[in-house]
Amino acid sequence: MGPKGESTRQKLLSPIKMWFYARKYLPSLNFWKIKVNELNEKKCLVSLPFRNTTKNPFESIYFAAMMGAGELSTGALCMVHLADRGSWSMLVTDFKASFYKKTSEKIIFTCKQGEQLEAFLDMTEKTGKPGKISMESIGKNQSGEDVVKIEVTWSFKKR
Repeated sequence: MGPKGESTRQKLLSPIKMWFYARKYLPSLNFWKIKVNELNEKKCLVSLPFRNTTKNPFESIYFAAMMGAGELSTGALCMVHLADRGSWSMLVTDFKASFYKKTSEKIIFTCKQGEQLEAFLDMTEKTGKPGKISMESIGKNQSGEDVVKIEVTWSFKKR
């Protein structure tokens, strides 16, 4: 990870800097109190609490809040990997979710595809052509059980 990647990582991990970033670009993250817990070149962990702003009428976590946390866990990893590569555009082109269990407690979302993402970006940069990669985030409850799987397909293009 280069200096810009490390700077991006530190900003996403800092609660106050992340709050301002989310306020400007992703206000729902602040509303839901989503937090980046761990972020490095290989993985990203994001937490989503169970609270009034994330709760649905069925006393479980609202699916949209889970989708936001899953997207952030993949997107933050992308941001760190792109920071030292110059100007790129990135866009979500597909989104899939599988829900396994109702949950009424904090969920931790984990994306562990940093190495795969780096290889993909190297190849995309080498060919000069836009590309897409599907990234997976698994949400686990406090007992370690899988409750949701979010798959986000990101499109990348070097500017």
